[in-house]
Amino acid sequence: MSQSRAPRRRPPRPGRRLPAAVAGAVAGVLALSACGGGSEEKAASSGDTQFVQGTGQITTVAEKDRRPLPDISGETVDGEHLSLSDYRGKVVVLNVWGSWCAPCRAEAPNLAKVAEDTEDEGVRFVGINTRDLDKANARAFDRRYGIEYPSLYDPSGRLILKFPKYSLSPKAIPSTLIIDREGRIAVRALKPLSEEDLRSALEPVVAEK
Repeated sequence: MSQSRAPRRRPPRPGRRLPAAVAGAVAGVLALSACGGGSEEKAASSGDTQFVQGTGQITTVAEKDRRPLPDISGETVDGEHLSLSDYRGKVVVLNVWGSWCAPCRAEAPNLAKVAEDTEDEGVRFVGINTRDLDKANARAFDRRYGIEYPSLYDPSGRLILKFPKYSLSPKAIPSTLIIDREGRIAVRALKPLSEEDLRSALEPVVAEK
């Protein structure tokens, strides 16, 4: 009686490998960008952070547990120099955005409206424009949505990398931080904000004395 042989299995074909530079760029975009994806990033929750996590993707921090914002400065999309340290004594709303990002486009009118309404209360808005390789795209975005506050130009994401590990860093696009008058991070939102969301997060920080 002849013995049947098991069919030979072909060795797997090696997959195509991306060049290291391309792979690194792709990894960076995926790590930073929330646009086009539905995943929700967890807020930092290690034992030494003492952050109070709110509902959804908005995290608030009690005054005694807040950490200072790193020194963020550079050139704006309009070619001016801007340093966030110049805003000490003001409540600052810091929004990370890109003109290519659909959720950024959705929230832009809400940011513009709240920025106008709260200016007399000492609130200042600042953007960080990232992943836009041409400043013209960022300027066109501002014109389209009536954004009158300045944005730092950060095409490579180097300013975002200034945030220390385990801090409330703006790791998604869009992200919004609310900075108290002492230059500390009071709120982080990893989601596109409605006008109601933004006002609800901002008002308690403005009310602090």
